[in-house]
Amino acid sequence: MSPTGPVPLSPDEEAVMRALGRFLLVMPRALDADLMREQRMSASEYAVLRHLSETPGQLMRMSELATACDMSLSGMTRLAAKLESLGHLRRIRCQEDARGANAVLTEKGLARLREAWPTHLASVRRHIFDHLGDLDLKALAAAFQTMAEPDD
Repeated sequence: MSPTGPVPLSPDEEAVMRALGRFLLVMPRALDADLMREQRMSASEYAVLRHLSETPGQLMRMSELATACDMSLSGMTRLAAKLESLGHLRRIRCQEDARGANAVLTEKGLARLREAWPTHLASVRRHIFDHLGDLDLKALAAAFQTMAEPDD
């Protein structure tokens, strides 16, 4: 390349890009498969219950929950309907905006999350942390967080 043109990735950078791309495709499927096999729960269902459990009042606006779970609002609405039919959450009108709805974690939903948590934990350890060795986890988390920030 010319001195003013793009600089190609080094072999190490190229290897990281390819491995990261593969990881981003394979890992969600692996975690989901473990939860489905052992708990009959999808990773998306687990994520919804986890996010609700971590918020004050165990309540989130549906649109915020969709964003937190990286889902469309219509996809979140369908998933929330399923979780509501199982008794894991309730949907209620938003007091601040009557057009909106909130999802509220139920006791049954919290119990289900606690039941599934050991499976999820074991899966994450087996598929991710057992392979990282002595890697600096704080630095890795900081790098991922920086990369996930939107460009200005």
